Amino acid sequence: MFRSLLGRIAADIGVDLGTANTLVYVQGRGIVVREPSVIATSADGQVLAVGESAKRMIGRTPADITATRPLRGGVIADFEITTSMLSYFLKKAVPGHSMLRPRVVVGIPSGATVVEKRALIDATLRAGARDAYLIEEPLAAALGVGLPVAEPIASMVVDIGGGRTQVAVITLGGIVTYRSIRMAGDDIDEAIMAYARRAYNLLIGERTAEEVKIALGSAYPSEGEDPGLPVRGRDLVSGLPRTLRVTAGEIREALTEPLQAIVAAVRQTLEETPPELAADLVGRGLTLVGGGALLRGIDRLLMEVTGMQVRLSDDPLTAVALGTGMAFEGIDAQKAVP
Repeated sequence: MFRSLLGRIAADIGVDLGTANTLVYVQGRGIVVREPSVIATSADGQVLAVGESAKRMIGRTPADITATRPLRGGVIADFEITTSMLSYFLKKAVPGHSMLRPRVVVGIPSGATVVEKRALIDATLRAGARDAYLIEEPLAAALGVGLPVAEPIASMVVDIGGGRTQVAVITLGGIVTYRSIRMAGDDIDEAIMAYARRAYNLLIGERTAEEVKIALGSAYPSEGEDPGLPVRGRDLVSGLPRTLRVTAGEIREALTEPLQAIVAAVRQTLEETPPELAADLVGRGLTLVGGGALLRGIDRLLMEVTGMQVRLSDDPLTAVALGTGMAFEGIDAQKAVP
C-alpha cells in the first residue's frame, strides 16, 4: 500500500542516457525531454548551458568555456559533468510537480562493467532520484518497440546509437547472445571528417560532418540520390576557408569501415545464437533501432548480408526511452544495482 501511495505522489521516470542524445520518459506523460547529451561549462565549473543550446556551442567557444559530451561509448566519461547534465534533465522533466523524488530507470549498454554500472547508479542518485535502476539497452529497446520479449521465442534487436552499436538476441525476458561494439553514429561522423581530410585536404567539424551524414549518408546505393552538397571547412594547405561539393557516392565510400564493423557484429551474434532461437529468427527477422538506424539503406544492407527480414522501428530514436518507462511494470522484482 505504501509503494502504491508513493507511486501516486512521485513520478516514475525512464531515461535513455545516450552518447549523442538523452530522452526522458515520465509515466503518464510520455517522452517529455529529447535533447543532445551536451553540456557547456565555464573554467570554474559553472554550468552555462545544457542540451540543444550547449550543442550549438560545440567548436565555437572561447578558451574559458568548454562544450562537451560527458558520455563516451554509452557510458560515463566524466562523472561530475554527467551528474550535472542528468540533474538538469530530470528537473526539466518533472519541474517541482512531485512531492517526492522520482524513481528512475536508466538504460545501460550490454556488457558494461560493474564500475560503469555503479557510476551510473551513483550519478542518477546524486542527480535527484529516490531509487535508481538499470536496464540493458537492447532489452529496453525490444520492450519499447513491442517485441514479445517475455515469450519463449527469439527476438533480435540491432541498436545503432551515437557511441555504441548493440546487437542482441532476446527470449524469456533476458539476453541470450549479444555483441556491443564502440562503432556507431559518432564513428560515422569521424569517417566523414577523415574522408574530407584525406581526399580534399579539408578540415571540417563534428557538426558539419553530422549534417553531411544526414543529408547524403547511405549504406546502400539507391535511385534518385542527391547529386551533391556544398561542404565548408578550412583548407589544410592554405589555411583559408574553402567550399567544395561532395556526392552521396563519396560519402558511402567514406562509411565503408564503420558499416563493415556493424555488419560483422550482426553476423557474429547470429553465429553464436543457439539453433532453436536461430530458427525463430529466420521467420521473425531483426529490428533496427537507434539514431544510426535512420541511415538510408542500412536495412537493405543488413537484409542482403543476413538473408533475413529487417524491420526499421516506427520511431528508432525513442525505442530505448519507451522501454525504460515500461520496465517499471516489473521493477519491484529486483533492484538493478550491481
